Amino acid sequence: MTEDYTTHPNLAKIKIVLIETSHPGNIGAVARAMKNMGLSQLVLVNPKEYPSQVASARASSAADVLNSAQVFATLEEAVAGCQVVVGASARLRKVSWPQMDVRETAAMAMQITDAQDGQIAILFGREDSGLSNLEMDKCHYLAHIPSNPHYSSLNIAAAVQVFAYEFLMAANLKNEAELKGYKHDLATAEQLEGFYQHLQQGLIDIAFLETAKNTRFMRRMRRLFNRAQLDVRELDILRGILTAAQRQAQKLKSLLESKDV
Repeated sequence: MTEDYTTHPNLAKIKIVLIETSHPGNIGAVARAMKNMGLSQLVLVNPKEYPSQVASARASSAADVLNSAQVFATLEEAVAGCQVVVGASARLRKVSWPQMDVRETAAMAMQITDAQDGQIAILFGREDSGLSNLEMDKCHYLAHIPSNPHYSSLNIAAAVQVFAYEFLMAANLKNEAELKGYKHDLATAEQLEGFYQHLQQGLIDIAFLETAKNTRFMRRMRRLFNRAQLDVRELDILRGILTAAQRQAQKLKSLLESKDV
């Protein structure tokens, strides 16, 4: 009798997030690929056409996955509550985002989902242009599928199938390596976003940044802290430091203003 690996509890913590998918048939094909490998959380961000009979036809016997898909207007809503956000992308050689291949991603993600009740989101961009830089800014990592360097483009459903297979295999191999447990939950995507907004404003308040338009600098800060995989307590400490610095900056400003009167 063949063992059923697709009921592994870690797989239920993975969200497959499709951003602005243009062809409804691809949504249905993704649902089918997910069910093949035991994934169930399909999330759609601003799809061009959904629900759709075309999507239903392509989903075949995966109608349950397709019909339970969550639909959001923004990426921020789609990844709310997720501890890890991974962007599926072709290998980028000219940027410094943390990158790994799909197998490394699956192993890392399984360890984290095994350690805590966290959600993981895997982002798949538009069929013609992929993920934007702003969307990649929301990612802790970028993941690529090793392929022919002369023809590396994969259909979105094929890409999801590869990721889903690697997650399934990793879920059943993770007990081969010991896992260092986390004492505190990792910060969620929305908590990190709040921290980045606080960090930017704090740096403006202490005159380190002149305006909120220094996108390149803040992008580097995002990459730095995303690599650190901050937990909730660490994030609270950092925000406490920022708040204290802002208070001191305000006191100094008030003192200087009083002397000018």
